[in-house]
Amino acid sequence: MTLTIQPNARAVLDYTIRLARTNEVVDASTSEGGEPIAYVHGYGMLVPGLERGLVGLAAGDRREIEVAPEEAYGLHDEELVVEVARSEMPRPKKVKIGDEIVAESEDGDEAVLRVIEVKEDLVVLDGNHPLAGETLRYEVTVREVREATEEEIAEAAEAFEEAEAEHAGGEHGNGAHAHGQGQGQANETLVQLGRSKK
Repeated sequence: MTLTIQPNARAVLDYTIRLARTNEVVDASTSEGGEPIAYVHGYGMLVPGLERGLVGLAAGDRREIEVAPEEAYGLHDEELVVEVARSEMPRPKKVKIGDEIVAESEDGDEAVLRVIEVKEDLVVLDGNHPLAGETLRYEVTVREVREATEEEIAEAAEAFEEAEAEHAGGEHGNGAHAHGQGQGQANETLVQLGRSKK
């Protein structure tokens, strides 16, 4: 019997991700530094719409799966776009569009924010995922499907529980797969995030 992608199956996929509105390729397993996705199905390791679309595929199958923002990286939330004084940035003189920083809110929550605009005295930061609000087209080829080992299932379940705990109460825990999104200065820390909204 041919094994297909079902809960507790381990699958390896080649993929290309395009923006549905422009057909622009935003990531691919064949791009520089890219690699196939290897995951255990059923543990939220992929965005929900993609995971659902893969059910029943077997090794050698190819499929194009279109995923709406609500089933991918969420809708774009204007509340997550904020302005801060340029002087509050870790390196005010060197800040540029595309930089990423880790910001801390007044209640101690941390979030990764991208610089989307640099003004003379202000910097506009966006806490949305870079693909928020986008309908995505995944072109997928299944390389391999097998039953996951007990150890792989345990690791997947643990990662799922950690992600659920991290996103409890938030709306942005909809998919851990974010290949190719980390450009710029990652892991700079901004001590406090201002309140002003763009």
